[in-house]
Amino acid sequence: MTGHPSSHPIQGAASAAPRRIVVAGGGPAAHRFADAMHARGLDGWHVTVLTEEAHLPYDRVALSKALTDSDVDLTLGSASMWDHAALNLKTGERVISIDAAGKMVRTAAGTVYPYDELVVATGSDAARLPIPGSELTHVYRTLEDVWSINKAIADLTGKLGRKVTAVTIGGGLLGLESAAGTEQLGATPIVINGSPWLMNTQLDEGAGQALGRLIEAKGFTVHGGVFPSEVLSDDDGQVTGVLMADGRIIDADIVIVAIGVRPRDELFRAGEGAEQQFQLGPRGGVVISDDCSTEVSGIWAIGEVANFGGMCLGLVAPANTMAEIVADRLHGGDATFPGFDTATKLKLSGVDVASFGDAFARTERALEIVYADPARGVYQKIVTTDDAKTLLGGIFVGDASPYTSLRPMLGRELAAEPGAYLTAAGGGDAPETELPDDAILCSCNNVSAGTIRDTVNGCGACDGNAPVQELGELKGCTRAGTSCGSCVPMLKKLLETELTKSGVEVSKALCEHIELSRQELFDAIRVLELTSFEEIMAKYGTGAGCDICKPTIANILASQNSAYVLDAGRGTLQDTNDRALANMQKDGTYSVVPRIAGGEITPKKLGVIAAVAEQYGLYTKITGGQRIDMFGARLEQLPEIWKVLVDAGFESGQAYGKSLRTVKSCVGSTWCRFGVQDSVAMAIALELRYRGLRSPHKLKMGVSGCARECAEARGKDVGVIATADGWNLYVGGNGGATPAHAQLLAKDLDDETLIKYIDRYFMYYIRTADRLQRTARWQEELDGGIKHVEDVVVHDTLGIAKDLEAAMAKHVDTYVDEWADTLKDPERLRRFRSFVNAPDQLDDSITFVSDERGQMRPATAEEKALAGQHPVLIGASIPVRATTPELSDENEV
Repeated sequence: MTGHPSSHPIQGAASAAPRRIVVAGGGPAAHRFADAMHARGLDGWHVTVLTEEAHLPYDRVALSKALTDSDVDLTLGSASMWDHAALNLKTGERVISIDAAGKMVRTAAGTVYPYDELVVATGSDAARLPIPGSELTHVYRTLEDVWSINKAIADLTGKLGRKVTAVTIGGGLLGLESAAGTEQLGATPIVINGSPWLMNTQLDEGAGQALGRLIEAKGFTVHGGVFPSEVLSDDDGQVTGVLMADGRIIDADIVIVAIGVRPRDELFRAGEGAEQQFQLGPRGGVVISDDCSTEVSGIWAIGEVANFGGMCLGLVAPANTMAEIVADRLHGGDATFPGFDTATKLKLSGVDVASFGDAFARTERALEIVYADPARGVYQKIVTTDDAKTLLGGIFVGDASPYTSLRPMLGRELAAEPGAYLTAAGGGDAPETELPDDAILCSCNNVSAGTIRDTVNGCGACDGNAPVQELGELKGCTRAGTSCGSCVPMLKKLLETELTKSGVEVSKALCEHIELSRQELFDAIRVLELTSFEEIMAKYGTGAGCDICKPTIANILASQNSAYVLDAGRGTLQDTNDRALANMQKDGTYSVVPRIAGGEITPKKLGVIAAVAEQYGLYTKITGGQRIDMFGARLEQLPEIWKVLVDAGFESGQAYGKSLRTVKSCVGSTWCRFGVQDSVAMAIALELRYRGLRSPHKLKMGVSGCARECAEARGKDVGVIATADGWNLYVGGNGGATPAHAQLLAKDLDDETLIKYIDRYFMYYIRTADRLQRTARWQEELDGGIKHVEDVVVHDTLGIAKDLEAAMAKHVDTYVDEWADTLKDPERLRRFRSFVNAPDQLDDSITFVSDERGQMRPATAEEKALAGQHPVLIGASIPVRATTPELSDENEV
């Protein structure tokens, strides 16, 4: 146990006169304590909360909303809770001293409040800069602080008649939230950060640099590894800039300091000449035991003012846990504080960032499995034990989709290889993982998966233990998902799983922002002819969207019209590979995959590919889809390479998209003595017809010229096998983690009927499948399976065949090669550079070596280390670290 043993007697709740609890402070921790007491029962208790602020307790996690919207209501919980006769909230009352011997507190107004139990939740203050001109700066801590920033930017914009330059000092969580808010208010955001990379407390260097590139691409300027020495102003006291320690001056109209917080522990510090009663941490905060008690009987501390294990942290999850522990102890329980959960997930100007567990791999012999695209700002890392089985932590920047499912698995064995959870590497969803009952699903409110299951099944916290079938009700009963919200996708998934087990039909809502299913949303967009993410969210969504609905909407828009996928604001919605029109590889380079329809290619075109590979030093490999892949292209080389290929008659093979990939074929009747139909000609016709077709997941086809099935057509989404009388059509096959054989849909078809049925099948799948659902799984889940497909596609029982055919005809008529389109537009070509602020600079972290087979390959971690490159590397795995450099535990300037 950290700290010291508790000296508190366990308090009952049945004494004749109510026992008096005074809470010093009115922030989130104080609110959570009052709420926890209210939930457990207030019989025998009277709780008085004294807060110096004029507001009801509000959500500091959501303070950024108040920065951009001064009218937003951040009040925590229901204001009606304070109407309870045993709960008394007094605003504008700041506690200034504790009389532990007399068991009373005194406020700045001179009022004395006696107590039987005192809970101190005074929180923390924003840290200030000890430099000249600091009195001219703003801080980012309270509602009044952000309202002041909002007003200052509005006033300065009117006064100056131009965009305001807003400098934020501090590149941690608070600093980046502040900078993002100033950008939303129309200012030009600049971040000054003492660490060489952003969010150095939560992110390693690779992740921090990736985050820096992403926000710089959005118009932020970041100065890292630098320190301010003075805030400059004119004779009228108007800020004009920040003088740096190296002599540079950074222009500024407003300066916001967000360099961390300092615990407000003055109540625990002895006055001059008095004996120190409370133990304080070396960096502040009152030391508590694992029951959240201080050294003085009857006095507890929770939230940011409490020092446990030598740490004070400004995170909501531990504050909530401490509040619950004290409420439990006062009701006779024996709950203990398990330590700080430092997990963090947030979105900064549309950029996802998440970190949890042993993110810096400080555990002895820890392994780091990393996937990074330094050019485009995607970084994913999982930390495991040295046998690569037990999850220790992780970091995600740019694509944080694995966080939700991995966070509850901390300290447990993974169900698959660690690399399978790096979605940016695999291009799909992470493996399905069923959470054990004791896994913590919501860390903010300490809610386990078992609690969720019990509540859904009628054994939990809701009134009368009635089963819960709605997400909102589940959140209300358990508090899961009501703080930061990062666990909501997993919460929704667990709810649906339990309801399905009970035979209850579940909602097919796309995500928490869009109540429609993918199919319903697809139809709505098609009928109303909506063409932008903003239009769709305004009509059918709430909030700013997430990593589920954004790429789904981008995919739907791309499948309904052949407009350039990165125009009209759709580029930021796309997955990583689509944004580069190329597949990102483990070392941050890209593959180049020209279309080779049906696997047929002339010697002349083969020579073009060979020449390109030689000129740019690319690794070449023939794929299972009968194409030639070229690996190792830098981002800025892609347009040059594709210009040569397009001029030679090639087009994009779209290996990067959720679209048609290849149509594999055997040589058929043209050459093979067993062939009964011309499979190559049919494969080419099909590939040229369906090229560029965007769908819920990738599509693969195969055409075999006889029953020997050399093209493996029955392992494809659509397989065509020749017969003496025509073609047999198979649908719904795929390889992957769960292989499925395609099923026979129709026999002995002529060419025209075959293509007509495939048109209908693909369009029906595109319109009705769920996001990221392969044809095999979609077909299995249809009521009636292959029989239903036959009814719709062959017999037209729904009467939509003509509509499906017309939609496919529109696609065929409007198809344009994406790379040819890109090369025509200089503005589109601007995307292809490693550094937006240094377009001519190459990414020097990319290194190749020659292998024993005569081709180049990415350098390994050891090879890069020997070459003297930086130890934070791009790759599928990082070797065991013997030591880890110490990092600061605060975002200091």
